[in-house]
Amino acid sequence: MKIAVVGTGYVGLVTATCLAESGNEVVGIDKDAAKIATLKAGKLPIYEPGLLELVQRNFREQRLSFTTDLPAAVKDAQLIFIAVGTPETATGEADLSAIWAVGDALTPHLRPDAIVVIKSTVTVGTNRKLMERMTQKAGRPIEVASNPEFLKEGAAIDDFMKPDRVVIGVRRPEAGAVLQQLYAPFLRTEHPFLVMSPESAEMTKYVANAMLATKISFINEMANLCEKVAADINDVRRGIGHDQRIGFQFLFPGPGYGGSCFPKDVKNLVSLAKSVNVPTRLIDAVDLVNDQQKHVLPTKIRTHFGNTLKGKCLGVWGIAFKPRTDDIREAPALTLIDEMLKEGVQLRVHDPEAIANLKKEYGDKLTYCDRPYSALEGVDGLAIVTEWQEFRHPDFELMRRLMRGPVIFDGRNLFEPKTLKASGFTYYSIGRTIE
Repeated sequence: MKIAVVGTGYVGLVTATCLAESGNEVVGIDKDAAKIATLKAGKLPIYEPGLLELVQRNFREQRLSFTTDLPAAVKDAQLIFIAVGTPETATGEADLSAIWAVGDALTPHLRPDAIVVIKSTVTVGTNRKLMERMTQKAGRPIEVASNPEFLKEGAAIDDFMKPDRVVIGVRRPEAGAVLQQLYAPFLRTEHPFLVMSPESAEMTKYVANAMLATKISFINEMANLCEKVAADINDVRRGIGHDQRIGFQFLFPGPGYGGSCFPKDVKNLVSLAKSVNVPTRLIDAVDLVNDQQKHVLPTKIRTHFGNTLKGKCLGVWGIAFKPRTDDIREAPALTLIDEMLKEGVQLRVHDPEAIANLKKEYGDKLTYCDRPYSALEGVDGLAIVTEWQEFRHPDFELMRRLMRGPVIFDGRNLFEPKTLKASGFTYYSIGRTIE
């Protein structure tokens, strides 16, 4: 099929590349000329494991191309995916201005049988509004489908190539059949292709993320309680995770969730509910618990050092909101950094991928280190915020020699408390105590 993907951000670039990998002729479109130039040069504007190789191969084999010329790119496309940003507004709603702008720009150039597919996360009812807007502008019916994404940053290629399910929202079965043909190569293991109304598809995305966010906030709240009653959250997690009704996924305590999806989508869902006068006490609490959880590490640091924080130097391992990405949006590490800077603390920071993005935000306020151990030189303590694999088995003896103060604030429970105590460290984690 000939496919156009409008927007070459995280979702758009992964979508375009994976669809090209299955043999389609795909063009990625973006108004950002610098981003398109970067892609044409065989480089990526984002970090995602495995994506660079796929982009380069499909570009080289001419299944994937990039352009800023939207009219030329969409005129022959049977499917046009919209994958532009829908950031959160000050009131918690999704900013849909980019959706409307793309729809208006597309309409005059669509071929008669083209199907527009909304891939962006949008407020329920957006599909219908866009369809009506484009139909009125074109003077003929325009088919608009919804196809929410369920990609995990750091594992997006596998998620697209081997999806748990594909969700499609359409009004006509003929449109569903076209999309089923498109996704058939990715569903060879009998995972479901779920067809529903556009409104249900839009809602599915929000409900899925709200459910996962709920599990994270729940286990974080229980971890904080465990600390107060001398219980170990790791034992508790094992005790409940083997219950098949609960499971282990998303039950790892930490400093709160971040990224571009959970925080925004939870707030968007609350905003939607308010607009139709439906109370959302549970989701309100999920959001509140997460905001509070981001302050747990700073609180532990203040408690340890008392009123002597000013002039201290701390190392920070992990800035991205999760491993295997360079995304720092809503990252818990930013809350830690902001609070420590206010206290007059010097920070030596390391992250395998996110340093460039961090520099854009903080400039010369931080000391940036290209290796984990470099971030420990002369520090009074170490805060671990992101669970990158290379942090899991460090040389504790070397760490002890490099650090001025042997204290670790572990926001991801990477180490065993008894091991750290035996190595001469004062060790703080989430939901556990040292006997």
